[in-house]
Amino acid sequence: MPHPRDLPDTPTYAVIGSGAVGAYYGGCLQQLGRDVHFLCRSDYAHVKANGWRIDSVNGNFTLPNVRAYDDVKQMPRCDVVIVALKTNHNHLLEHLLPPVVKDDGVVLLLQNGLGIEHQVAQIIGDDRVMSGLCFICSNRIGPGHIHHLDYGRVEFADYNADQTPAGTTPRIRIIANDFEQAGNPVVLNEDLISARWRKLVWNIPFNGLTVTLNTDTATIMADPTHRAHAIALMLEVQAAAKACTGRVIEDEFVQMMMDWTDKMEPYLPSMKLDHDAGRPLEVEAIFGAPYNAAEQVGCDTPMLREVYMKLSDINRDI
Repeated sequence: MPHPRDLPDTPTYAVIGSGAVGAYYGGCLQQLGRDVHFLCRSDYAHVKANGWRIDSVNGNFTLPNVRAYDDVKQMPRCDVVIVALKTNHNHLLEHLLPPVVKDDGVVLLLQNGLGIEHQVAQIIGDDRVMSGLCFICSNRIGPGHIHHLDYGRVEFADYNADQTPAGTTPRIRIIANDFEQAGNPVVLNEDLISARWRKLVWNIPFNGLTVTLNTDTATIMADPTHRAHAIALMLEVQAAAKACTGRVIEDEFVQMMMDWTDKMEPYLPSMKLDHDAGRPLEVEAIFGAPYNAAEQVGCDTPMLREVYMKLSDINRDI
């Protein structure tokens, strides 16, 4: 199904969710020279007064003059609205998106999990949603201060309501070109559903186990029992993807994710940081949605179920 909405060659950007991911990529776009507007929460006053400080493996930089807002109604309407909120805040998008996205604009979801595009499409329309899957190690370490530790690749894919591959549309190429010019590797994926399940191959074991085992990625990789547990979870996601969607995740991809994690600096994924800070976890989008999808087609995922139940219990106590 073709997407009728085009973008200007140099679109304007809004960032909703100016944390470790949103502030980093938005900051890179502003450094490139794009017009970027940031919706901030707890560090609004600091960012308004001082801008962003981004410490990055690709080179540190500061942006002393930032268009920061604490009210979406004060923001200009933009061509591309980047949503980098945690998915457990997506219920707010019904009120946050309409004031800031242009009538012919689009929403770019930089979020993890399954089913989130459908939720946003119900607000703004099926033909106005696209996603970027971020493979990045980045943390917010203080007000207006982002630490980009490693990686940064973004895999872009457009959304079709019928879950068929959308191809590489002109509008996704424009956004991807901006991200690439801003210093971040880019992959264009014709099939969003496949890309979502592939991202879960890493997110489910390492977000889940760092919380349930109270550890970091390096410790999991170094311990034979924990490492085997991570691989088993990856293989369950691989099987569930095929059972639910017919998409094949190759064994080589699973091995690549393990190799990638072996080379990674010791890292606390976002879910572990949220847990340690006493914040709600993104359990349903990352764990509940794929588990329930597998259950509906009769695909047994006992290890995923165990981690999902443990995280749900932890979430209830927060």
